[in-house]
Order: sequence, then C-alpha cells, then structure tokens
Amino acid sequence: QVQLVESGGGLVQAGDSLRLSCAASGRTFSTYTMGWFRQAPGKEREFVAVVSWSGGRTDYADSVKGRFAISRDTAKNTVYLQMDRLKPEDTAVYYCAVPKTSSWPNRWPHEYDYWGPGTQVTVSS
Repeated sequence: QVQLVESGGGLVQAGDSLRLSCAASGRTFSTYTMGWFRQAPGKEREFVAVVSWSGGRTDYADSVKGRFAISRDTAKNTVYLQMDRLKPEDTAVYYCAVPKTSSWPNRWPHEYDYWGPGTQVTVSS
C-alpha cells in the first residue's frame, strides 16, 4: 500500500504564492507519474498538473499554465506544485495522486490508484 500526504496549503491573498508538497511512502510500486488535482465546493475534481518520473515531461491544465509549476525529487518520492499569482478561483482542496501504470499524460482521475487526503488552499481577494 502507498500513502500520500500533501502539505503546504493555507490562506493567502490574490497574487501571492504557495508551494505544495506531496510525500509518498509505503511499499514501492512501478509508476512513472505523479499528478495534482483539485476540487472546489460543488465542483468535480479537476486535473491541475502531472510530471513524469522519467524524462522530465510535464503537462498542465489551461487554467494554470504560466502560473503553476510541477517538479519532483525522485529520491524522496516527492512532488511539488509551485503556485504563483494565485487567484480566488484557485481556491480548492488540492490532492496528489499516483497511478500504478502510466498512460501519459494521465489527465483523468480514474487513471489514478492512490490519493492523498488533500490540503486546503484558500485565496482571498
């Protein structure tokens, strides 16, 4: 079993920055990606970003391109999400997730097998 724990969320003002972290632990399994999703009240869970563990490939949702950056530390089994120029519409619970197998770019929640409990990001005007 794999456990994922997000951290770094909080309450910030529009235009501020946050960096989220997701640490994976437990049994090792074959995977090539780690992804970030978010869910706002009354909304469906939506894709934010994904990074490949091999090759350094990344993909982003259109709503965050140019503002968010995903990165990884493979040795630590950790993925980061740097969020700059935050907007009120970025307010959501942010989740990290890992699939057992990769089909790049893995933009759909059903492709992921392991999920963290989420961390709240609130952006005030």
